Amino acid sequence: MSKEKWMKEALKQAKIAEEKDEVPIGAVIVYQGKVIAKAYNKKESIKKAYCHAEMLAIEKANKKIGDWRLNDCELYVTIEPCLMCVGAIIQSRIKKVVYGAPDAKFGAIDSVIQTFDTKGWNHYPEIVKGVLKDECSEIITRYFTKKRHNK
Repeated sequence: MSKEKWMKEALKQAKIAEEKDEVPIGAVIVYQGKVIAKAYNKKESIKKAYCHAEMLAIEKANKKIGDWRLNDCELYVTIEPCLMCVGAIIQSRIKKVVYGAPDAKFGAIDSVIQTFDTKGWNHYPEIVKGVLKDECSEIITRYFTKKRHNK
């Protein structure tokens, strides 16, 4: 399947987050050509700092597969993962990370810190960036523009 198809699924999750007044980031995890986990940010509703889309999707995928290792899984996320989420990606051994838009404030793959340029990790996923970048960027830009105007 195409990277764009799976990113569109992640964008659907981001739109759900936006409707619930959460930062609109969505993630899906694909295993053997099927979505096995999907999630969106729930930091505001659950009131826990770690409730990022990636973290919640990883947790669901762990339950679905029945293991903490997600060796043959691909993570599609609308925004570049933060350092916390990159740590979970390394720990869970996700095979591939595909993200849409960069995150100039928290991105831990390319933007703020280049985590995978550091030698010594026991796992380095394949990274694909910029898939549906404009759509992914637009939803989060729209959300924060609306937030600033509603203050």
